[in-house]
Amino acid sequence: MKNEVDINNNILIWAVERAGFNVDYIAEKIPNFTAWLSGDKKPTIKQLEKFSQKVHVPFGYLFLKTIPAETIPIPYFKRNDNNKVSLNVYDTVLILQQRMQWLHEYLQNLDEPALPYVGSMTQNRNINEVVQSIRTTLGLEKTWAKEFTSWEEALKNLTLRVEDAGINIVFNSVVGNNTHRTINVDECRGFVLTDEYAPFMFINSADSKAAQMFTVLHELAHIWIGRSAGFDLRELSAADDPIEKFCDKIAAEFLVPEEELKTQWDNNNIEIKKLAHYFKVSQLVIARRLMDLTYINKDDFISFYSDYLKRIKERKKIKKSSGGDFYKTQNRRIGTQFANFVRNAIKGNSILYRDAWQLTGLNGKTFDKFINQL
Repeated sequence: MKNEVDINNNILIWAVERAGFNVDYIAEKIPNFTAWLSGDKKPTIKQLEKFSQKVHVPFGYLFLKTIPAETIPIPYFKRNDNNKVSLNVYDTVLILQQRMQWLHEYLQNLDEPALPYVGSMTQNRNINEVVQSIRTTLGLEKTWAKEFTSWEEALKNLTLRVEDAGINIVFNSVVGNNTHRTINVDECRGFVLTDEYAPFMFINSADSKAAQMFTVLHELAHIWIGRSAGFDLRELSAADDPIEKFCDKIAAEFLVPEEELKTQWDNNNIEIKKLAHYFKVSQLVIARRLMDLTYINKDDFISFYSDYLKRIKERKKIKKSSGGDFYKTQNRRIGTQFANFVRNAIKGNSILYRDAWQLTGLNGKTFDKFINQL
């Protein structure tokens, strides 16, 4: 048959397993797949294109003679000691890495200065010293959150401050815009790519907003010590790694300063709900901080954590989503700051539309409308 090609069976099976599927499942979705493996038939180019899309593998990989070595380009920490990640997380890291590499070069060509705080600290520095450096860079006082009526508003303000400092922040729960490729919160609450010109942080938007705020601060700590990493931060706790634990302590101290919490707890012995309102953080963060300071034990925290997540899930069931505004969603998935850089690059003829489409995952009129509404 015209356009039939020879393909290494090991590559086909590797592609299936890489995507988290099994051969029987793919055989149901791709006609003649079993016949390809047996040698009774050969695939055509069009059939292979459909196959590559189904298993999310670059088309060119299918013509390799040996299985390619793929490793995630950053350390990845998980509480269950299994640091392997799914294809969805892997591809998302690569997407943001590509954006970072382009933006790094773009900013250098504009003679923009490097960001002085990236890698400015080490894990041997005093926790309070690092926290103060972050506050100073973001222009926040120790009691910054008190001016807001809720911790949700505090998170929005914190996000703006992070972007204003030159850090690109992405909130997403799928690979690009593919809603069929979700990123499991239990596997990835976030990751950070450090770079002296264009650091990026990814926050899993499917996570509770309570945990999102903690993840933002944890990732800021990574940027300050210049270490890229991914993490599941299960139960708002770091993996058994010195750097992870250090970043964890920075996030906790930034959000709920130890001395202030001790004062409120010892003098008033108030409940978690009121402490959360006072510090403008979630009850979950307060409970975690109380455990750190041994006011409650680990079993109490785990119990509170489980109950809290159950309440959040029940609220989500009751509150039906309307789907939201597509372009506002893109602001979060792409990042407002990064999108503005792409828009400016287009206006300055520093990037082709083709490349801009690839970087943002949008094209044609959809891309034009998104860029024009920034």
